[in-house]
Amino acid sequence: MRTLLLVVMLVINVPAIAQSKDEKTHGPNCVEWPTNMTFATMKNAGLADNDSIDFSKTKIVRLASEKVGKDLWHQVYRVTFTKKSGDVVDAIAVHDASLEECSMTGVKVFVVSKVLNPAGG
Repeated sequence: MRTLLLVVMLVINVPAIAQSKDEKTHGPNCVEWPTNMTFATMKNAGLADNDSIDFSKTKIVRLASEKVGKDLWHQVYRVTFTKKSGDVVDAIAVHDASLEECSMTGVKVFVVSKVLNPAGG
């Protein structure tokens, strides 16, 4: 019984160990902060609003994460919102994050006006 309990505990903890190693290498996975701040920035600019976006189709991909300090990463995300009309609004979100806090800096948002090679990515 003790062996079974030990095996179960090890299996349960393996993803946490792997995640910890990934975070140490690539930094925290901060998808919510840049997504929320990108939407707020676009909303303030009049490019989107709560009624026009189909949030179930929102996509976010971390493009880069560079360690720039002891517990600080410079991160870049691609955030794609799909409007209910079918139009897509693409943005690049850039910010700094730590393991304790995703919002170490504000989010710089760059709206992508046109994707030249949509089939490539």
